[in-house]
Amino acid sequence: MPDWVRGHRAMALAADTVCAALAGALALLVRFGEVTAYVLPYVMLSAALPAVWVCVVALNRAYEPRLIGLGSEEFQRILQCGFMLTAALAVGAYLTKTDVARGYVVLALPLTTLLTLLTRYGLRRSLHRRRARGRCMRRVVAVGHRVAISELVRRFRRERYHGMEVVGACAPRDGMGDVEGVPVLGDLSDVALAVGQVHADTVAVLACPEMDGVALRRLAWRLEKTDTDLVVAPALMEVAGPRITIRPAAGLPLLHVDHPEISGLRQVVKNLFDRIGAGVLLAVLLPLLVAVAAAVRASGPGPAFFRQTRVGRDGAEFTIYKFRTMRADAEHRKITLSSDGQGPLFKIKNDPRVTPLGARLRRHSLDELPQLINVLLGHMSLVGPRPPLPEEVAGYGDDVRRRLLVKPGMTGLWQVSGRSDLSWEESVRLDLRYVESWSLMLDLQILWKTWSAVARGTGAY
Repeated sequence: MPDWVRGHRAMALAADTVCAALAGALALLVRFGEVTAYVLPYVMLSAALPAVWVCVVALNRAYEPRLIGLGSEEFQRILQCGFMLTAALAVGAYLTKTDVARGYVVLALPLTTLLTLLTRYGLRRSLHRRRARGRCMRRVVAVGHRVAISELVRRFRRERYHGMEVVGACAPRDGMGDVEGVPVLGDLSDVALAVGQVHADTVAVLACPEMDGVALRRLAWRLEKTDTDLVVAPALMEVAGPRITIRPAAGLPLLHVDHPEISGLRQVVKNLFDRIGAGVLLAVLLPLLVAVAAAVRASGPGPAFFRQTRVGRDGAEFTIYKFRTMRADAEHRKITLSSDGQGPLFKIKNDPRVTPLGARLRRHSLDELPQLINVLLGHMSLVGPRPPLPEEVAGYGDDVRRRLLVKPGMTGLWQVSGRSDLSWEESVRLDLRYVESWSLMLDLQILWKTWSAVARGTGAY
């Protein structure tokens, strides 16, 4: 186990202990105020709470190294611990006929859970900052064909917060050299030797016909001697989440892939969530919207709002609303400019048509706030693919056209993954991943990440 993993686990353990102790003390103070003979059992309970909490978290495997820094499973397990401990206390009190102060329980256990979630989030953000500087990375040997290895290397370099750094590769014998600057250390039979050569702690096996079940099993046997992690990337790399389940049949673990749910009850819930959320946000942000509209109107000739035709779900066109960020003659000047983008998407850094106020609005996505009206009207969703122009859709192939199976969104994976800095291919890949793997939990995660992306203002122009 790398030193940084041990250090992170130690910090998580200490933080969980402090959170439980602090929650117990606050519950005592708020519920009872002063220490009396009646309160002494609760003092002992508060003293024992940190040890009990840490044991419950450990039993639920929330300290596992594979959970560090990625995904929502770490937070889900902390929530499970809070529910389990509360349920156990309630059942225990009922069975033993013990009269427990409900006010203490309602304060202590939920507060312990909440503080633990906040500290775990803080630890994760700190880890991501260190990874952005190239520290606390897992050393990976990639196994597969050169094209797949090249794609994996580019992804890991683009999203360093995942903590994966490819330091070596093993590919079928077609010449040595390197892939994207990563040395090829041998063929598929040399994986274990390559791990020792570059001191790797993880092997990533990509979709590769040569690595069949027998070869993969033998590789796992060799790696377990050095306690090296083995991860396998399935052929359906963009399909994730609840759509994938393992169903054993005839002794074989079959990977079952459900079809994406783009209609039905879950979509009804999503539509309700979108419209209620848009209505609340419009009411809360109304003073800001009025102020921005007045500033845009006063900044130069032209209306405060910009209207444009976009394409929504199933190819239906609608009028999108945004604050005007360009000069009045922007469309006429467009023909004299060349796009920095790839594919049908037109984008340009330092666009001379953008007004000074418009640049500031775009940096923090304030120009997109009127799209809440589109969400309220049912044209858009809070989260979804980027709303395309009709001329963009005219150039879509069959694969890209799957973006139109769901409503476009005010934010999405493209917003939290680089915004306008993304290439056309990367933007399409992220939109298709969203369509294939949509869930309400994913929407909530994207909305949470949107705040930090908008605050940083990177990739917006």
